[in-house]
Amino acid sequence: MKIVIIGGGASGMAAALAASENPNTEVLLLERQARLGRKLLSTGNGRCNLSNLHAAQGGYHGGQSGFVQPALDAFGPERTLEWFRGLGLFTVAEPSGRVYPYSDQANSVLDVLRFALDRPNIRVLTGVEATALEKRDDFFLVHTPSASYSCQRLIVACGGAAGEKLGGSRSGYRLLASLGHEISPVFPSLVQLRSGWSGLAALKGVRANCAAAILRDGKTVASGSGELQFTQYGLSGPVIFDLSRDACQGPGAWTCRLDFLPHISREALVDALVARKSTNLPCDELLTGILHNRLGRVLVKSAGLSGTAPIAGLDSRALAQVVRQVKALRVDLTGKLGMDAAQVTAGGALTSEFSPETMESRRIPGLFACGEVLDVDGDCGGYNLQWAWSSGILAGTWAGRSGK
Repeated sequence: MKIVIIGGGASGMAAALAASENPNTEVLLLERQARLGRKLLSTGNGRCNLSNLHAAQGGYHGGQSGFVQPALDAFGPERTLEWFRGLGLFTVAEPSGRVYPYSDQANSVLDVLRFALDRPNIRVLTGVEATALEKRDDFFLVHTPSASYSCQRLIVACGGAAGEKLGGSRSGYRLLASLGHEISPVFPSLVQLRSGWSGLAALKGVRANCAAAILRDGKTVASGSGELQFTQYGLSGPVIFDLSRDACQGPGAWTCRLDFLPHISREALVDALVARKSTNLPCDELLTGILHNRLGRVLVKSAGLSGTAPIAGLDSRALAQVVRQVKALRVDLTGKLGMDAAQVTAGGALTSEFSPETMESRRIPGLFACGEVLDVDGDCGGYNLQWAWSSGILAGTWAGRSGK
């Protein structure tokens, strides 16, 4: 039996390996770029955050957030790490649950996958883009600019539109739609947020742990905590990525409220600032030792205080204003960066049209989909790659099993 897999990213490679476990299958893996797994090399800042130990407990979004559970139950983080160990990859988990290759190099993950794909019943073609699909009786035709390929089972693993410079594409949505599948609107997720806040220029590159909330017309839409990074255009970092999915969707006044000392009460902070009134320090140093120096100075300025004025001269009203900036800074939001800057795509092929137990289409027998092309997106920290492995293995296993 012949199986064609469109897309040589994480889910496509996993699907190919799983399908090839049946020696009676011939697997053809088509990748439109010049090499397999290009996006993998950029994940985790080049370290490849390949999973998260907590992924099976939630952290996924989409039209049917529970769609992921059967795949995660069948092939969750523990089995994924065993699978990679069998391929020759050593891994290490951080206290947060994020899993990285022990080498701390993304190419280690890609290399063991490439080596594993060197099997007699797997053929890999790179630089070949699937441009059209046909369903004829009991087989599919996959058309490319140079040739057409027939198969009894077809797996669409094209990924999403995010990271266009690294190979993100909308081709998977188009191909599935051509066979009658419905595609929900796609938009960037795990992406930086734009802001016009005046303090950004002085804070570029500064990182801070905080609690953050996204507000629309003053009402909280999403909240979380973690590391934030200031950039020249706005807000970035893991906590912002996780909140970005629901930010700036639709009209309204969008803001981000930041608490830079979430574990310190306002009263305790006031006491610490009052204690500094006994010094001869200027206001620029009011938050020194409490926050990043640059951040502290910007917050003092945003509270309306002169940096050179003596701390000793501050009254309770001035201190209260500084505390407000530290505990509830409001940063206006003007939008998100686009798909090219996003780490993952939200939206995609409706999961209601696929079986969560097999990844097979409910509309067209023999057609499977996996990974980011489906309407599934996960939190920052290895959740999306875990979904790629889990759904890819499931799709490949069932596509290959059909030929026994």
